[in-house]
Amino acid sequence: MERYDQLYRLYDEYDAATLRALQNFVDLFPPVDSRVALEHWQEASDELDDRKAEVREAFPETGETFCDLAARATRDQAFTALDLYAKYDRGVNVLVLDVDETLRSAGGTDNEIPRETLHLLTEFHEEGLPIVVCTGQTLENVKGFLIQGLGNEIVHSGNLSVVYEAGTGVFTPGHGADTKRLLYDDLDRDVRAIFDAVRSRILSEAPERLRRGCHLQGNEFNVTLKPNFETGSDEAREVIDRALVYELDLLGSAVAEEVEPETEEVGVLESGEGDDEEATPDADAARDWARAYYAAQDPEIRGVLESEGGTPDCDAEDVPGPIRETFERIDVAYYEADAAEIGSLELNKVVGVESAFDVLGIDDPFAAVMGDSKSDLRVMEWVADEEAGIAAAPEHSSRDVLDHVIRTDELVFDRGKAGDVLRTIYALNRLANLG
Repeated sequence: MERYDQLYRLYDEYDAATLRALQNFVDLFPPVDSRVALEHWQEASDELDDRKAEVREAFPETGETFCDLAARATRDQAFTALDLYAKYDRGVNVLVLDVDETLRSAGGTDNEIPRETLHLLTEFHEEGLPIVVCTGQTLENVKGFLIQGLGNEIVHSGNLSVVYEAGTGVFTPGHGADTKRLLYDDLDRDVRAIFDAVRSRILSEAPERLRRGCHLQGNEFNVTLKPNFETGSDEAREVIDRALVYELDLLGSAVAEEVEPETEEVGVLESGEGDDEEATPDADAARDWARAYYAAQDPEIRGVLESEGGTPDCDAEDVPGPIRETFERIDVAYYEADAAEIGSLELNKVVGVESAFDVLGIDDPFAAVMGDSKSDLRVMEWVADEEAGIAAAPEHSSRDVLDHVIRTDELVFDRGKAGDVLRTIYALNRLANLG
């Protein structure tokens, strides 16, 4: 209890709020060519040093750490960090961070990563903490905003990795032959053929209204339809709901053409009578198989099908065995008013993160995983099962993500406020260093 008593004293007897305000001003002061502004910055820096000196004097054994706590973390963040240390007895040694609606938010940060968050990530980097950016975005998009926000030196430091397209590839600059790992190259040929077929047909066969309302994201492997409207808007929700149904139907057709179900299975028509031609699946049956299977897997998909009048005429149990076995390897993801995506269940963010850890040489991870969607949840559950980390999520995350985060350590933050959890993690690591 001694450490708790010391924290009570720190936040009760010293003006931590002013310390944080001064520290934020000093850290985030923009580069300006103004003598008056620079003098103001110097005055704030001198006052910050004086106030920190008071804390150092009051806490001879822990003064430097307590200076950092008071200047970086609120009272609640510091005590949450101490609770985490009491529970896990270690600090975080790698950050695993989703981007969209986690580090940045269309509704909270104008879809930009806040300067405060970027500065905190820089602080973690300077402390030697590896950073794994884990996103559904394309590699080129991620590289662009990371270099712009963190700088070329950090991105190419050898201590930052990008898991892109939700786990289809891993990019870790500065690691020679392991700099870029194309994980989708390891998939079976028949699965890759299905993705090639869907990708080649998805725009050319789309209804005109859908072609006008969305676009195909420039992925290396996953097939992702994105709205031509602002993410989260009613227009985006409407077009992505339609896109999801269309993707399911196209996937069902591609799988049925690649896989040969037994001719006696439901929905399979003979292509000829009295000849040796192969049986071909009926298009409506293939469509219903995909709809039924994925509706049974995901209640959100089932809800979209119901609202779009696309409820299948069969149940998941009616899907022929060979078709079902292929569906079991392919993921269909629905992100409300944001994206409809076909990916591989053999390639997900967990696989990508494991590969990133391997390249970075992280043998005993204790990760802070931050995300908002079902793909992030897989990573959260993985670190929980392996006792290898903690999870945090914004308050607008999917219900399953929030349920997991609340059930574990309750690290839920406001929209666009990822910096709040990063400050808690910073405090946790400082406390862990004290032992």
